[in-house]
Amino acid sequence: MRVFLDDERPIPPGWHGVRWPEEAIALLEGGEVEELSLDHDLGDDAHGTGYDVLVWLERAVAERGFRPPRLHVHSANPAARERMLAGIRAIERLAGSR
Repeated sequence: MRVFLDDERPIPPGWHGVRWPEEAIALLEGGEVEELSLDHDLGDDAHGTGYDVLVWLERAVAERGFRPPRLHVHSANPAARERMLAGIRAIERLAGSR
């Protein structure tokens, strides 16, 4: 499954759309996500951001040996995008060391 986390953009064909971080995390927990594309700003920072999914993923990889899907960032927020890309690099390093 390919998962697209976003609150505004149209869901690309072939992707499963979710709006909130906990929805993406629940699908990741199910073990069927092969690819994940994340937006950062989801309209309600108190409810979470795309970065929260990466924090969960990094912890799952480090603590449980979780195997991450292919990861992408489609956020238009430049600072958040860079932070998220750094998070992806950290996840990839952790996953590669297992």
